[in-house]
Amino acid sequence: MTYSNNQTHNSHSQNLHNSTIGAHLPQRVFSRREIIPSRNDVLWRIESGAARTVTWDEDGTYVTLGYWGVGDVIGYPLSKINPYQIECLITTQVTILPAHLWFQDMNGLLSHIQKTEELLSIVNCKRVALRMWLFLVWLSEKFGRDVEQGKMIDLNVTHQEIAEVLNTTRVTVTRLLQHFEEEGKLIRNRRKMILTPQN
Repeated sequence: MTYSNNQTHNSHSQNLHNSTIGAHLPQRVFSRREIIPSRNDVLWRIESGAARTVTWDEDGTYVTLGYWGVGDVIGYPLSKINPYQIECLITTQVTILPAHLWFQDMNGLLSHIQKTEELLSIVNCKRVALRMWLFLVWLSEKFGRDVEQGKMIDLNVTHQEIAEVLNTTRVTVTRLLQHFEEEGKLIRNRRKMILTPQN
C-alpha cells in the first residue's frame, strides 16, 4: 500500500490558488507546542510549519487524528470530535479562513478528507510492523525531501507520538525503528529519519 502524489505540481497549484483566496485574510503565527484555538466559525490554512490534531480518552491517553503541513486546511468544524486540539509541532503560520469563504478552498477540504482516510487505513493494518512502515512512508510523502541517501522526513516526531498514532507502545516503536535500520530501510541522522530507496 503506497500513497503517491505529484507534490511539486500540486503544491505549486495550491500556492497559486491560496494566494488568490488569502490575499487579504488575517494570519497568525504560533510557536512550537502552542495550541491553535478550536473555533466553530473558523478554519485555519497552514502557510508554513506543521501541526497535529489530537483527542484523548477518559484515561487521558492521546489519540492522533492527523498530521498537517503547508497548504492543509484544519479546524474544529472539520472534525466535531470532542475534545479536539491542534498542536503546532514547529513554529507555524496560518491564514484564518472565515466560514463564508470555506467554499472557495474546496481543494483544501477534499485533501483533508483524503489524508484522514489514508491515515485511517494505515492505523487499521493488523501487523504493527507494516502499520509502522506505511506510516513512515506516509510521513515521507507529506513532509519528506530528497537527500542523497533517500527521502528525509523533515519533521521531528518522537517515538511516543508515533506510538500514539499507531496505537502501540513507545518500546515497540523504538524496537521497530532499530529493526528497519538493521534491514537498511531506514537511516537515522540525528533526530531525522531517512527512508532509503527499496529495490
